[in-house]
Amino acid sequence: MARDNWMFLQAFLKSPRVIASVFPSSSFLERRVVRAADVGSARAVVELGAGTGGITRTLLEAMGQDGRLIAIERTAAFVDGLGRIGDPRLDVVHGCASTLVAQLEQRGLPAADAVVSGIPFSTLPKALAARIVEAIDAALTPGGRFVAYQFTDRVAAYTRPVMGKPAVEHEVRNVPPVRVFTWRKEGSALPRDGKGYDLDAHQDLS
Repeated sequence: MARDNWMFLQAFLKSPRVIASVFPSSSFLERRVVRAADVGSARAVVELGAGTGGITRTLLEAMGQDGRLIAIERTAAFVDGLGRIGDPRLDVVHGCASTLVAQLEQRGLPAADAVVSGIPFSTLPKALAARIVEAIDAALTPGGRFVAYQFTDRVAAYTRPVMGKPAVEHEVRNVPPVRVFTWRKEGSALPRDGKGYDLDAHQDLS
């Protein structure tokens, strides 16, 4: 963990607009994100901004043996470490999140059952953020989930016109505390009434 913290700090100092935090995700956040993504029976999952691989490993633990996980990471310093996870279900891609549809197609996967993202939408150029959201929506199968863990709600401004309002959770056992947004591709957002609600009021994922 100390090594992961040092790697995150170095990467953050080098590219503060690309790295979302000085610290990697806590185990509490990792479990909350993975439960929100509901990947137990997923055939294909895409992770955007995998970092040092904490959520990557937790996704793999939750996925079935027939699942595939594509981890797309832009920061070169993290790519080698992700490759050392050594799980045959994992493909690590050094590139931009906006290529996720092409990455699925290259592997003969028609769509993703879930997309999980830790990339900081609050610091992305607006055009790139919009392009990534459009790619996520295009990549998801009907009923598929998009889960984004963020320090601000900027991601919702980009995603709401495309996928509706999100369900929102708060994970305070992280440095700093994080909001977890979840959308489900069904023509409206994950909530049944399409108006959005806070999952913390409905279930305990701690």
